[in-house]
Amino acid sequence: MKRIERRANRRLRPRLNGRRWTDTVAGLVVPLVALAIWQWVAINGWVNPQVLPAPLAVWHKWVDYLLPLAPYAQFGDGGWLTWAVSGELPLDVVASLYRVVVGFVIGAGLALPLGLAMGASPVVYAWMNPLVQVLRPIPPIAYIPLAILWFGLGDPPAVFLIALGAFFPVLMNTVAGVRQVDGIYLRAARNLGAGRITLFVRVILPAAVPYILSGVRIGIGTAFIVVIVSEMIAVNDGLGYRILEAREYFWSDKIIAGMISIGLLGLAIDIGMNRLNNHLLRWHRGLEH
Repeated sequence: MKRIERRANRRLRPRLNGRRWTDTVAGLVVPLVALAIWQWVAINGWVNPQVLPAPLAVWHKWVDYLLPLAPYAQFGDGGWLTWAVSGELPLDVVASLYRVVVGFVIGAGLALPLGLAMGASPVVYAWMNPLVQVLRPIPPIAYIPLAILWFGLGDPPAVFLIALGAFFPVLMNTVAGVRQVDGIYLRAARNLGAGRITLFVRVILPAAVPYILSGVRIGIGTAFIVVIVSEMIAVNDGLGYRILEAREYFWSDKIIAGMISIGLLGLAIDIGMNRLNNHLLRWHRGLEH
């Protein structure tokens, strides 16, 4: 059977790869048309270049924003040859990703066990759900004054806001995944003599994994949105800070270049999370190939 499945997968791979390339090319049509229209409008002078610069101007600014990434050699203490990296964009990307990772790990690390407990225990759900439902609609941005008051400036308030933004998507999806396990699986496991721990580990948790991973994907996307907002207020580096700086000097081309950088980074994160989900859910129906 395994040999037959392997042969079938080998036959399907060229078709799947061809379809992926077709979808990729089709997905590029609309952005390219939009860029062409944008450039055409800018060339004809229909908009003020200070308000909406041409795509080529944005491209040149983005390249200037990125070019210092090239390392240059210098002699440090003791005559050792070292490599130094300068440039705003790579440093801003590293700073933003650091805050996203730390905040997301904290928020998801707190949400996952609480969500499992709320989903598996009606008592915990009855106690915690009212508080969760009151706090959940409050956007993380509303906590900015309190975050600055509690943690001051710098990374701590930004990490707090990011953790808060990632907490509730992971929590709610985990609770939903545990509570929506098919009752047939639970009854079958009990009839086979499964205890509570075995039932939870071998039945409930695997069935809830697709929901949990969906919550993780939404949570990390929310964390990436919150980090941009928090960097505009509490820190002195990062992509959000750089966009705010460009706004103060009315560098609209740099603002758009920063926005494009955020979009590309967010796209890369989402693609990575999607591939990770597909890899972890190979056993799930519809994701075998």
